[in-house]
Amino acid sequence: MASDILERLFSLKGKTVLVTGGYKGIGRAIAETYAEAGADVALVARNLLGCQAAAKEIAEKYKVRAMGKAMDVNDSKKVDTVVQEVVAEFGRIDVLVNSAGIPGSEKPVLKMTDEDLDGVMNVDFRGTFLTSRAVAQVMVKQKSGRIINISSILGKIAARNMVGYCASKAAVIQLTRVMALELMRDNIQVNALCPGYILTEFNRDFFESEAGKGLVKKMIPLNRVGTLDELKSTALYLATCPAFLTGAELYIDGGHTII
Repeated sequence: MASDILERLFSLKGKTVLVTGGYKGIGRAIAETYAEAGADVALVARNLLGCQAAAKEIAEKYKVRAMGKAMDVNDSKKVDTVVQEVVAEFGRIDVLVNSAGIPGSEKPVLKMTDEDLDGVMNVDFRGTFLTSRAVAQVMVKQKSGRIINISSILGKIAARNMVGYCASKAAVIQLTRVMALELMRDNIQVNALCPGYILTEFNRDFFESEAGKGLVKKMIPLNRVGTLDELKSTALYLATCPAFLTGAELYIDGGHTII
């Protein structure tokens, strides 16, 4: 009985989800979580073959429809075109996850070039804005939808040599608030998911090193890094949560931002 209730609460059957940066890392993990909950998924990134391969694997594993498309989130015309192609294929877009992002150049402010700054801002902020704008137009016509922006704890706290990344993720949080305010009348929720240090295949070696263990001990009150399962469960909640939750920032960080 309890499992039936939970399945209904967190079901995404009949829904279509678009995930940017969806063929690997956090984007892929979230896409698989939604597919497991019954959603059809569209994965977009600059890597066409990566998106197509991931979509094929997801479709076969979870028995849902999945497609992979090449899309540069910084190209507004391409974004608009791909969003319409997704709608043509699936009929609608119920959930957008803006997961595409880059860390940018790790340099002090005085050594940052214009190109360094533009690179990270164009992907992490402008790309999130362009994709959200295109998908929101679809959702307004539907009178329903959820937009989940992947920000970071560095949208709230500062880190040396990360000015571009910190600024872009802070901008994503403000974009989330403004879009939530403007779109709520059309039954569209916009929230930000702000991870701290999450263990992935890409950073496992570092966090198992002495330097990584020292960082965790110093910076994270819970004394460990987060897991992808913890991030995925929060992403699923944001895709199915009550309509009263909008414009929020959810920090999944083991208490990192409270010290």
